[in-house]
Amino acid sequence: MGAVVGSGPGGAVTLADVDAAVATRAAAATPPAESPPPLEPAGGDRQAAMRQAIAAAMSRSKREIPHYYLSEPVPMGRAVDWLTAANAARPITDRLLMAVVQLKAVALALTDFPELNGFFRDGAFEPVRAAHVGVAISLRQGGLVAPAIHDVGDKSLSELMADLTDLVRRVRSGSLKSSELSDPTITVTNLGDQGVEAVHAVIYPPQVAIVGFGRIAVRPWVDDGVLGVAPVVTASLAADHRVSDGHRGALFLAALRDWLQRPEDLDKPATEGGKGLS
Repeated sequence: MGAVVGSGPGGAVTLADVDAAVATRAAAATPPAESPPPLEPAGGDRQAAMRQAIAAAMSRSKREIPHYYLSEPVPMGRAVDWLTAANAARPITDRLLMAVVQLKAVALALTDFPELNGFFRDGAFEPVRAAHVGVAISLRQGGLVAPAIHDVGDKSLSELMADLTDLVRRVRSGSLKSSELSDPTITVTNLGDQGVEAVHAVIYPPQVAIVGFGRIAVRPWVDDGVLGVAPVVTASLAADHRVSDGHRGALFLAALRDWLQRPEDLDKPATEGGKGLS
């Protein structure tokens, strides 16, 4: 380890000098955040290489990004009922997953919160109008990737379902496009099918936010002053405090909750269903 140059009186080494030296060496040893984990590393253990890439990206995220975390219970009765009816009229091969309903709701909620959709590079935020939503997908041999579905706000749920099915297939076969790995503007992670109640995720740099969904579970719920039970999901947001604050994050989750109460409006292109992010 090289010498640390002191900036204190008489050349004394200060704590700030040590922190700066450590940060400089760590950054030099860390792969660029924009580079996705390699799906097919040349030689060596593929799973070990994947874990190292994920560890490097997540370590950099926690080191550099001042995260804040919010969560909101979202009633899903209307979305569940709408999806059940919609799928009843579809062939089995064309049925929709709740995941695409949630993806479209995230994209439309972002319309009024551009500070959550984009990249933080070279000390500045770069907003992106289009919602290219990264979808966290686990790999059978271990690890995960989060490739993008492009222009989510402009697509119908059927189009998103086709995109998601194709994306998962190509992730498992190792045939993703480089743009799908490098340009997600925000990521959604959904661990509900694993029985997880809530997800508090780590932001993928250079993105500035990540949304999580837990499982949809029947819980006590008060609707219009009446106590009953309802299917509820915990939606969470981790965001970058350099770009947004908790007040705006809370409003975003409220908008996401409201979109999920209008599932019929989600199943339309942006030109028909409301505001999109073209």
